This record gives sequence, C-alpha cells and structure tokens, in this order.
Amino acid sequence: MAAFSQTPVKQADEVCATCHAELYRGYLATPMANASGMAMDKLIPGTLGHAPSGVTYRVYKENGAAWLSYDEPKNASLQGRRKLEYFLGSGHLGVTYLYSVNNYLLESPVAYYTATNHYDMKPGLEDLHEMPPALPMEADCLRCHMSGVQHSDPGTMNRYSGLPFLHGGITCESCHGDTKAHVASGGKAAVLNPSKLNPDRRDSVCISCHLEGDVSVEKNGRSAVDFKPGDSISDYLSYFVYASAGATARGVSEVEQFSTSMCRRTSGDKMSCTSCHDLHYSPPASERDAFYRGKCLACHSVPNFAAKHHPENPDCTSCHMPRSTAQNIPHVAWTDHRILRQPGTESLADPPVHGDTLTPIFSPAATSRDLALAYYSAAVQGKPEDREKAYQLLTQARQANPNDLQVLGSLGILTETGGDYSQAESIFREMLKLDPSNVTAASNLSVLLARTNDLQGALALLRPAFNRNEDVIGLAKDLTAVECLLGDGAAARATLETTLVYSPGSKDVLDRLQQTASCSTGKK
Repeated sequence: MAAFSQTPVKQADEVCATCHAELYRGYLATPMANASGMAMDKLIPGTLGHAPSGVTYRVYKENGAAWLSYDEPKNASLQGRRKLEYFLGSGHLGVTYLYSVNNYLLESPVAYYTATNHYDMKPGLEDLHEMPPALPMEADCLRCHMSGVQHSDPGTMNRYSGLPFLHGGITCESCHGDTKAHVASGGKAAVLNPSKLNPDRRDSVCISCHLEGDVSVEKNGRSAVDFKPGDSISDYLSYFVYASAGATARGVSEVEQFSTSMCRRTSGDKMSCTSCHDLHYSPPASERDAFYRGKCLACHSVPNFAAKHHPENPDCTSCHMPRSTAQNIPHVAWTDHRILRQPGTESLADPPVHGDTLTPIFSPAATSRDLALAYYSAAVQGKPEDREKAYQLLTQARQANPNDLQVLGSLGILTETGGDYSQAESIFREMLKLDPSNVTAASNLSVLLARTNDLQGALALLRPAFNRNEDVIGLAKDLTAVECLLGDGAAARATLETTLVYSPGSKDVLDRLQQTASCSTGKK
C-alpha cells in the first residue's frame, strides 16, 4: 500500500477556516470530524481475554506505533501482532482499528465500546471458538467514516495499491461538494449549500450514511462510494424494509424513525435532520439539554409552554427520545428518533415482527430489479423463505437486462445451490465475458468445473482469483482442493500458508495444511 499520508479533517479543511473560522473551530469537535484517522491519534490501550477462543488480545503503544497483539497460551504457534494504521469511530459509541497486510485492508476483531469502557469482540464474533478469520474492510464500509474513499483494486474486495481514502474524518467537502472554484475565487463562486437543495437532494446527504433499512441494493452500474453531495442517493441505492419491521431494532435507522414522527409528518419537507442537529457544532454535555430544548421550543412555542411542561426536567429527549439497545449491534444504545408524544406508548424492548413483504423507503427510483436483489440478500442473510420469490424476480430482471452483473451473480448462486449446475455454469460464463476479473463468477464456476473433473479449467480460474484475494479463506480452500486433486501438494501447501498470513488462527486451514501431506507429490 502507498505510504500512509492521509490528512485529517483539521488539515484538509484549514483553507475553509480562512473565512469560516468559527464554524471550523466548532466542527473540529464534532463526531463527524473525528469519525476516523490515524490509529495513534485515538489509541485506547486495553486487553481482552476472549474465553470461548482462549485468545488474549492487547491494544498498546510501542516505539511510537499502535499495535494489536494476539496470543493463545495453549497454542504457542498462535502468537503475533498487527501494526494498527487507522482508527474508525468517533468514540461516542466506540472505536475500532484497521491494519493492512500486503495492501489488504483489514479490521481488528476487537473493538472498544464506550458504554462498557472496555474491549470486546466485534458483533457476531462473540461465540467463536477460534481466532476469527481476516475481516475485509471494503470501500463501502469506509465511505461513512472517511473522506475521499477510493475503490479497491479491480477484482478485489479490499486490496488497495494506493491509499484507501484521502482524508480521515468527514471533511467540509463531504457535505458541501467540490470547493476548488469557491476557494480560488475568494468565496465569490458559490459552494453547495445542502439547505438550498430540494428536499430529496438535501436529505440525501444525511440518508447516504444514516439510513440502513433491512436491505439496501446498489443500482445497476452504480457504487455508493461515488455518491457526492448534490446527488440523489436514490440514484445509487435502493433501501427496503419489511412492512412490519420495527425501526428501533436496527443500528443506523435514525432517518427512518424520524420520518414516522409526528414532528416530521406535521412539518413536512421544511423539517430535516438539520432542524435539530447543527452539523458544525456539538454542544458540550453541560449545554446539551438546553441546546436541544431550544430546538424543541422553536416549534412548540405556545405561551408559557416551557414553563408549564416539566420545568423540572429540561432534557426533552429523556422522555420523548429515549435510548434503546439496537438488537443487531451489541453494546450500542441508539436514540429513538420517533419522538413519541406519550412516553411509554410503545416498548422499545419489544422485538420487531418481520412481515413477508419488502417495501422501498426513501427510494423513489427503486425498480423491480432492485426488489429482486433485495429479496436475494434477505434470503442469504437468514430468510430462506424468500429464496423462491428472489429466484422468480431475478429471472425476470435478467430477461430485462441480460448484462446486469449483480443480477447474474445472484441468480447464478441460487441456480447452483438449487442443483441446476448446467444453467449455473452458463450464467457464470456470461459474467466472465462481461467482467473477466469477477471473483463471484470465477470461484463458483471453478467449483462447477471441478465437479466434472475439469481440474485444469478450475485451476485457471482459481489461481488468478486467489492471487488478487489472498485473504479470502474460501478461495484458498477451493484452490487447495483442486491443487491436491492435481497432485501438486507443494502448491496446495503454499496456498494455505499464504492465506494463514491473514488468518493465522483458522483451524480449518491449519487442518487442511496437515492433510496436504497426503496429496500426491507428482502433478497429474
């Protein structure tokens, strides 16, 4: 990876301070400005002994650098450390760290959680009985924490020959767009002001990072990484929720909750996130209650309302916007943006009831193609009952556009897992014609070729795919299986040893490494 030379918000936005000094100083203290940066700028030393796996993790400083060490006392071979390059998270809720190995950007398996004041495993890893495999950090995950996020190398998920992003934190241009002309003209050329945009494009600036839904789908040929302020987010993403799902159960759902509030429904488009949030300023704890009470009273201004309505408690949010634990993100409490008029009318602890129908939200440009991919995502993420609906809709979407790689890949996987190998092979071959470096097509087609004993054909697909994605254990396992069948034990061992560089605690890979001794020593 190129030398780490990303500039933090403070440096990136210094030119703005020339004319906007007060806004600049206030913004530097906000969570957005501090959403990411170099690891040493926000290093929180700590240790976690993870009982299920027996691995002890330690985050510490040594010789001016940040490190994450891992050690399994019962396994002398599982000891090592990673140099932490970046932090991710303002610290309001927590902080995690990123590191790179051979230009692959990866995430630490442990994170610091502010609410508990200690380290714990990342969500979903708590019960693993071994050190987790490498956790790829993709561009789409970076885009809401960093600025100037770059696309990964072609044919890879998380390999960056250059810098993965240009600036730590969220810069002024992340909301105001390209300011070159504005700066060069001494402020005479207009800069984009989100508040002057139409409601869709104004709200898109916030929605792009503060809406999750149950499923989101990228538009054909578009990447959310390329979204710029002034665009409509619906040109890049379509969001879907199950009709009866509770919006308090998901992590990043403030926008969706807010849209259901009586405040928003009564005020209409004139009310937005910035009606309550000053993006250039975060009030200190001692002023927070008065600051947000002032926002409420800007609308609830009938005579003597403030004096009569619970004058003993200036914190309006404690009753009307209580915090609740997001069910899919442990350790994290989220403010309820439904702004309930009568506190306690709906229990935030009640689990959501998922319906059968996915419905688009904030996505006026959502298509049947997007819906097909949404049902596919839901099917592979824990709702197998959506599989048949996804298959039918994907088939129709393919007929409408035979060159849609997302549709082809999803349909190919459903077809393959359904047992129609001939049709699946045809689909994956179509994909490779459109994109020769497509990892999904190469890996799945190679498995199908191996089933028919076309081992050389499988090898020809897997070797370059693995060379571009050495940290992906699934590719390593498939490639090793083919290499063993071809009698090339040395190549199989080399493949497994390569992927162990990224996932040293994978017991599956270690077991396979021992088994390569039984591979024939001569190539077939």
